[in-house]
Amino acid sequence: MSSPYKPPLAIHIIWHPSDNDTVGPLLEAASKYLSRDISRPFSRNLNIPIFLYSSSSPVIVPGGYPKELAARNVMFVFTSMNTRGHDSWNNYIRCLPSTGSLRIVPLALSREGLGHGEEGSLKSLNFIRAYEWPKLAISQHAILFMAHELYRHGFVEIKESDKGKSSSIRIFLSHAKGGDTGRLHAESIKHFIDNTNMSPFFDTTEISPGFKFDSEIIKHIEESTVVAIGSDLYSSRYWCQREILCAKEKERPMIAVDCLEDYEDRIFPAAANIPCVHVSPQIPLSESDVLRVLTAAILETIRHHHALQSLQYYRSMEWIGRECALFSRPPEIRQLLALKKEGRIKQICYPEPPIYSEEADWYQKLEIDVFTPLWSRSEDLSLRGYRVGISISDVPSDGFAENHLPISQSTRLAQDLARHILARSGTLIYGGDLRKDGFTEFILNEAIALKNRLNTDEIHVENHLAWPIYAASKEMMAWRSNYRTIMKTVEYDIPDDIVSAVDKDTYLPPSTPQNKYYWSRSLTAMRMYSIDSSHARVCAGGKLFGYNGKMPGVLEEILIAIDKKKPIYLLGAFGGVVSEVCKVLRGEPYPAPLTETWQTTHNVGYVDQQAIARAQGMHADYERVRNVLLGIDVSTLCKYAGLDEESYLRLMESPFVDECVHITKQGLKILAA
Repeated sequence: MSSPYKPPLAIHIIWHPSDNDTVGPLLEAASKYLSRDISRPFSRNLNIPIFLYSSSSPVIVPGGYPKELAARNVMFVFTSMNTRGHDSWNNYIRCLPSTGSLRIVPLALSREGLGHGEEGSLKSLNFIRAYEWPKLAISQHAILFMAHELYRHGFVEIKESDKGKSSSIRIFLSHAKGGDTGRLHAESIKHFIDNTNMSPFFDTTEISPGFKFDSEIIKHIEESTVVAIGSDLYSSRYWCQREILCAKEKERPMIAVDCLEDYEDRIFPAAANIPCVHVSPQIPLSESDVLRVLTAAILETIRHHHALQSLQYYRSMEWIGRECALFSRPPEIRQLLALKKEGRIKQICYPEPPIYSEEADWYQKLEIDVFTPLWSRSEDLSLRGYRVGISISDVPSDGFAENHLPISQSTRLAQDLARHILARSGTLIYGGDLRKDGFTEFILNEAIALKNRLNTDEIHVENHLAWPIYAASKEMMAWRSNYRTIMKTVEYDIPDDIVSAVDKDTYLPPSTPQNKYYWSRSLTAMRMYSIDSSHARVCAGGKLFGYNGKMPGVLEEILIAIDKKKPIYLLGAFGGVVSEVCKVLRGEPYPAPLTETWQTTHNVGYVDQQAIARAQGMHADYERVRNVLLGIDVSTLCKYAGLDEESYLRLMESPFVDECVHITKQGLKILAA
């Protein structure tokens, strides 16, 4: 890792906390469409890193400014009477950094927000007037406008003398001329673009009189995003098929628009493997449907360019071979046959997520190795027999004043790690109630896929539970029974020192200091045995308060793993406990949240719980915690984890899921070999 990790593109979003009601839905939409949607982890959508800047107080500004974390950084600044009216925020925005790789796009939530254009970093910049968007479609407009600016600033070289049209996305409207639906829908889309303020965004294509139809089509397709309007007649038309084949041959971004009225006797095979939008066949096409088509087209255009640039970057980092071909989608039979005929290319890399083995089996028949950056068939069994515990949890938001990652980022990280551990036949160990966790369904689906692929009865997911969690309800028992074939549940008995004080068969809520003490003893026992049964542990996030154990759970797991000399991977950029521990390891001042004074101040009843535990010699000894953490030799941690010191230090600092997963995977592979 001789150079810092810098992906092609990153998004930075700045807003005032008093505008949360307006900005909140826009952030949710941005997370869904511009980053990977955690509710659809198998989808092939965008995965651009997003960083958020705000605070929990109207007069407090974010801690620090956006940095040049990527090759290109697009900074969306939501301005309003709140950012303009508070001196602290007005000064913060006035001093925003603006460089060649850090570009500012201001969006005014109110007319007062336009005032920032009179001075500082936003002076003379053209504002997107978000206050003009229709309230019922504000999120839809936000994604369309933000995506357009991402395309312009992220992938187009813009000169000051350029007109807006010169950086527009070119849209090729492919449709059947016969019949009314396809033709009229294409006309509706073109008319909408030409007669709204979106004309600088898109440049629709039609054939000029006097030019050769064939060569003109090819020329336009070579520089366009193709929108294939699939009416009933579309797939049966020769020129429609030619346009699809040309777009695939030229590797252009493309979407399908399904507007079938009745029946299509054969979907043209080459028109598959691309995003598809369904719209009504009724004439005229509604404005809402037009917006959905245009949004899908611009998002797929960004995804196409971002995927290729990311793969090129991974190749420069030597994550993938320098001789392999790069595709923005999983490769198709025609493409592989063409490469096979040339005889030069033996490897193809396409973006995450990988398609399942049943769909990819035919790649082997052509003797071409097809893989994604973080997964390949050659690694199917590289972690077989290796047991990896995952301690990853979201942390309460600080209003994005200091921790600028989306709250959902921990779930994305957990999903990706689970996928790659299971894809390599490793065993995933998780402590706690899986029913309530954000990636439960994901890991169980991955476990089912692994079981089918390996055709084995082996179980690769273990859910470790302390008493009284497994005694909570019959509902948990029913849930567990549904997944017996893919998930093993390990229940831990009540520790001997408290077994006579509680009823084993009755759920005990952590509602009093005494009850919390009983919980803490059981959780400690579970963590000791669970970590002892694993080969390595991956930690990120972790609550600093509001826990039920003797100390923050992830902190206790880190200390136990260190005591047992287990390999441990600390991902410090995701906030919480792990972030504080990494500060100690980097030699920064000892963090207050890791002291007993801070813990008793931030946890109701913790003083009483500690007193009960201290009387039994089972309390959390924060002086010992301090001595252990200060005494850790980072080089020893690196050695145990199978990593060099530079990689391990980067793991403790990187906010990028891809980089963290790659480093962790490399260490685990070395240890399991």
